Amino acid sequence: YHFAWDEFCDWYLELAKVQLGGDESGTGAITGATTAVLAAVLDTLLKLLHPVMPFVTEVLWKQLTSRGREAAGEGNSLVIAPWPVASGIERDPAAAQRIADLQKLVTEVRRFRSDQGLADRQKVPARLAGLSEAGLGTHAGAVSALAWLSAPSDGFGPTAQVEVRLSGGTVGVELDTSGTVDIAAERRRLEKDLAAARKELAGTTAKLGNDAFLSKAPGDVVDKIRERQKLAAEEVDRITARLASFG
Repeated sequence: YHFAWDEFCDWYLELAKVQLGGDESGTGAITGATTAVLAAVLDTLLKLLHPVMPFVTEVLWKQLTSRGREAAGEGNSLVIAPWPVASGIERDPAAAQRIADLQKLVTEVRRFRSDQGLADRQKVPARLAGLSEAGLGTHAGAVSALAWLSAPSDGFGPTAQVEVRLSGGTVGVELDTSGTVDIAAERRRLEKDLAAARKELAGTTAKLGNDAFLSKAPGDVVDKIRERQKLAAEEVDRITARLASFG
């Protein structure tokens, strides 16, 4: 599930969109390789999922692989399609680390955007520094596309900066968020979130202060409540600081 949904659908498909039609399309070789990987992985996933999801995988496989099956002279049903075998291709640790770094960078920028109250997919002017030194120089287009950043215009004036430490170096992302946030609406949202966080903090604190409860509750239950209390306290501090930044 993690590979199919998170790695393939969430990350690789989005990266593939950039390579197939964005700044990193570059050459026909890159486009062809990306298409081949998409087809091979999806074909294998559908075959592996077929025993537990026979009907939907059968329909998808027929729709998505008709041309390839006709060219290869294969059968018309996933039921009789060959079971996947190991490719024998060795794992590339360096490539895997680059993608892990790219994912971390995009995730941190997205988290910062969320903290700033920016809407998903709302483009924000930004300037990236240190990408080449971190080994991601050829992935600038992917970073910008996945983190919803746009190129800085003349007179670019950054109002915020995010620094993300990666395996090969630190990447700095300067953003101009001026005019992109509805301050009044964001304040109302944060105040609502703060009330919920305070309620959670009060509830967990009350339970942990109840000796009768602590004497009867299993240790793992108490540990979970302590963790909830810790997270709630951190959330209260984070939201309070964010509200204070509005002045």
